[in-house]
Amino acid sequence: MSAPLLATHGISKSFGGLRAVDGVDLELRHGEILGVIGPNGAGKTTLFGLIAGSLPPTAGEVHMRGFKVSGRPAYKLVRAGVVRTHQIVRPFPNLTVAENVTVGAIHGAWRGTGTPRARAAEVLEFVGLAERAQDLPGTLTLAGRKRLELARALAIVPLVLMLDEVIAGVNPAEAMKLAALIRRIRDERGVSIIMIEHVMPAVMSLSDRIAVLDHGKKIAEGAPQEVAANPLVVEAYLGKGHAGGKP
Repeated sequence: MSAPLLATHGISKSFGGLRAVDGVDLELRHGEILGVIGPNGAGKTTLFGLIAGSLPPTAGEVHMRGFKVSGRPAYKLVRAGVVRTHQIVRPFPNLTVAENVTVGAIHGAWRGTGTPRARAAEVLEFVGLAERAQDLPGTLTLAGRKRLELARALAIVPLVLMLDEVIAGVNPAEAMKLAALIRRIRDERGVSIIMIEHVMPAVMSLSDRIAVLDHGKKIAEGAPQEVAANPLVVEAYLGKGHAGGKP
């Protein structure tokens, strides 16, 4: 088996006496979708911050292509190809949809060809927002703003895309469309994905593997159906009677 694209080794983060992330080992392989689930407060978003460089680890390391990247500032992680979205979508409200995505393209311009504006236009076409390019973000639905968040991230040309609850909060029809878009990002763009998600049918159907956090620790990892049947996972998060499904 080839070396992982990205890996965490005993990564931990403490805030005072609280151990938010506690010795977590994860591996993301090339072309993989890795789901990360767990109850609220399990440490999922803190883990994302550690991987993305917005939080320094208390202990442990993050490696990208075998090289240590933990401890570097977030903008250097972006330039290494590690890009994240945020649970609360916050586009620049006074910039158009196209201008928002162009900002992302400018930060990733060192990797691609063509102008940032041209790359932004291509990405907007890919995510289905080309017709809204000159609109302000506030005129979009929640699902539209989540597509915009994806477009900004894709314009940077990521190797690793970290999605923080991109599907949560939208109606079932839009959830199916966003799930299909995430598959296309992996299949057509070759982007490896780590996704935090509470919409269980989506994470079960999209993920090649799933890691489960509880109280900052990884309590299970494996194929979706293996994880769904794990008694520790059922007790900590999924609840009795859970059955995985597809969106």
